Amino acid sequence: MMTRRNFISVAAALGAGALLSGCAGGENAGEPTTGAATGAPVEEDAMADGRTMTVTCGDATVTYQLNDSAAADALLAQLPLTLEVGDFSDNEKVFYPPEELDVTGAPLAESGEAGALAYYAPWGDVVMFYGSFSPNGALYELGRAVDGMDAIAGLSGAIEVALAE
Repeated sequence: MMTRRNFISVAAALGAGALLSGCAGGENAGEPTTGAATGAPVEEDAMADGRTMTVTCGDATVTYQLNDSAAADALLAQLPLTLEVGDFSDNEKVFYPPEELDVTGAPLAESGEAGALAYYAPWGDVVMFYGSFSPNGALYELGRAVDGMDAIAGLSGAIEVALAE
């Protein structure tokens, strides 16, 4: 059975597109990003609680508000990270944190909405959805994009994952 990690490795070896070619800012590079749902700038209060992280790739930044779960805590404890991001399917980007996340008591990712940040426990990858998705009994919600959601689809290569300042 092919895992996401194996898929990304095989795709990279075959030279699949820009999978690991580096970050591209996209058509809005250099422009301020806005809130995913409203188009308004992200409120500073959303970043003051210590449960907000950013994923940065070149000029593109996606900001996530994490939920209050053990899985989100485990991810936050590993930050900052520099990792490779890859494509999986046509609606998500994935990266692999160095350590597994504790999903005890974590809610399932059941919204099916773009902007969800989730953890797929069987493969140990964090999933950034930029399109709708089907719920899965092994997909745990970590949080939601609150800024820059339109940049997720363009992420490729090395990303920086850090606590928001």
